[in-house]
Amino acid sequence: MWKRALDRAGVREPRLRRDYAKQRRAARRYRTAEYAAARLLLPASLLPHVVTAVAFMHDTDERIDRGTPDERVAALAEWDGLVRKAFAEGDSGLPVLRCLVRTSERHPDVRAHVEEFLRGCEREVAWRTIADDEELERYVREYCLPALMLTACLFAPGDGEARTAFTDGCHRLIRAMQRIDFLEDLPEDVRAGRVGVPADAVARHGADLTRPGAALGRLVEEQADRAAADLAAVSLADVVAPSYRPFVRALVGVQHLRLDAMRRAGASLATRTSGPPAPAAALLLLRETAARARRAPGAGPRRLSGK
Repeated sequence: MWKRALDRAGVREPRLRRDYAKQRRAARRYRTAEYAAARLLLPASLLPHVVTAVAFMHDTDERIDRGTPDERVAALAEWDGLVRKAFAEGDSGLPVLRCLVRTSERHPDVRAHVEEFLRGCEREVAWRTIADDEELERYVREYCLPALMLTACLFAPGDGEARTAFTDGCHRLIRAMQRIDFLEDLPEDVRAGRVGVPADAVARHGADLTRPGAALGRLVEEQADRAAADLAAVSLADVVAPSYRPFVRALVGVQHLRLDAMRRAGASLATRTSGPPAPAAALLLLRETAARARRAPGAGPRRLSGK
């Protein structure tokens, strides 16, 4: 399937095929459930470009997420220079940037979203705490949404009104995902001294983020409710082309699974991470894969065996 995807994506040069394979492995490690959804549910011609966008986003995050604030700023400046050089020269010594350049040639919208994402990284390297929901909204709008749009732009509708609705849906989706991320990663973020759960909410509940307790449980439930409200308002499948709908439904469905797991974990998130249960995620993907197969061109009604 992967070789066919590369063929359909127009990636035929041996070196680039190896480069794209590296991005595929990186994307699979970073978001296992979401990668499985893309592999099973997206058109083959789009898959290499989606995994490249995800791998680029993750590579960027890894480069700017370590060290002191000054070191992070310096890392971003260096990375920004490498990305711009790759686009200017049409090549790079880094596989992820070689793939990004090719993907941008095939899908020109990607280039503009790369620019916006890199500008948003300035907020990512600068923040130490999130004061309240207003600051969380700025963080989502300036950094998280551009990060999501690196991939989402690949299947965004072309019509202006539909595209506006699509971007709004992506905004709500990523805001929910970021709330979930901040709680799923709570122990790691506490150790790093960069907690993304809004500080006013922590104070309001009197929660101790380092140990389980009733106050932390109430905080988790409140943040879960706010994420759930955003997920309930997401209607992306209504505005994308039919061939992308199974993937979009699966992507949103995985976030519901993450949210449910977070609720079950509750105050124990102080000491452990959570994530979507593998059996439930697999069942979701199987259901959408079957729905996609039924809607495929030439797929006729199934005959009953009579057994």
